[in-house]
Amino acid sequence: MSSGTGVRGILAVCGSSALIALAMLCLSPRSATARQQTAVSALAQGQPYRHGVVPMRGRRSASTARSASTGNLLYKGGIGGVGVVTGAPRVYLVFWGSQWGSQATNSRGEVTLSGDSIAMAPDLQEFMKGLGTGGETWSGVMTQYCQGVSTNAQTCPISAAHVAYPTGGVLAGVWIDQSSTAPPQATGHDIGLEAVSAATHFGNTTQTANRNAQYVIVSPPGTHPDGFNTPGVQFCAWHDYTGDNTLTGGSVASPSGDLAFTNLPYVTDSGKSCGQGFVNPGSAGALDSVTIVEGHEYAETLTDPYPSTGWIDGPGNENGDKCAWITAGQGASQNITLSTGTFAVQSTWSNDHNGGSGGCEASHPIVGI
Repeated sequence: MSSGTGVRGILAVCGSSALIALAMLCLSPRSATARQQTAVSALAQGQPYRHGVVPMRGRRSASTARSASTGNLLYKGGIGGVGVVTGAPRVYLVFWGSQWGSQATNSRGEVTLSGDSIAMAPDLQEFMKGLGTGGETWSGVMTQYCQGVSTNAQTCPISAAHVAYPTGGVLAGVWIDQSSTAPPQATGHDIGLEAVSAATHFGNTTQTANRNAQYVIVSPPGTHPDGFNTPGVQFCAWHDYTGDNTLTGGSVASPSGDLAFTNLPYVTDSGKSCGQGFVNPGSAGALDSVTIVEGHEYAETLTDPYPSTGWIDGPGNENGDKCAWITAGQGASQNITLSTGTFAVQSTWSNDHNGGSGGCEASHPIVGI
């Protein structure tokens, strides 16, 4: 997406028969909204499709003051009436590639994989199954955000359509796609194509079916999706949607409508750089990075499913970006207890914290329940 002509300017051009040469700018309302590219966070490291990047530790200060200095999140209008996830959130986990090895099922009913030495797959499943259970209020932070308010609004009336609380869990499906070997260094476009394959696999073949869905594309150990864990590339994960024309190779053709997806590498390959042991010491922290990083992307997809047209701050940061790697004090990363276990998570940005000045929170009253 480029900054380009604003919607008002495009409508003026489209309404002028004298400017036929500019007819290609006469976009549908959906496309016109999509063309309003807002600021992209510096954490994207020069790649505009890397929305909501979890930077490797050391790329960002852990200071809450640094986060607060960029101000509250602002609503950017959405695309086609979609600004946040307003229905029950649904997460589809896609373990991409033959490198994952043979499958089995553990005593809790989760898929396990012989090529998954750190047990990332069952941990992700338990985390997603547990969100919205046990009275957890980490998810409550996101429910303050909504759609259908004015551009650059910072607050939401109770009557607006808010982010839905994930009552009873968000895991909607697991697919081990071993139809081919996952690329050693997949492009952003490749990852988007895998999301399209996943939507087809799960039978989500319409835009309506994908309205509240997100596809988490998990790459196997030893791979480097979009350059993950290679010299000079310092991110742990990012999210985007198939309609983003800044993806490598352009937007991804999807017969199932726009799809929200996450590039989730095998983050434990990077050790402490992506948060291993960040909350819990020793072996107890072996999987901290898995739920901290995926929790970051999940929360951002709820509030900005088609980046960056949901909730972002002035410099382009999303709700997770503003609260990454806080070690102590308000908004510090911590464990949350769900019906499926205890998991490390980071906090996310709350516009209504501290009387509306904003701040990072790991707990918030649930709006709408």
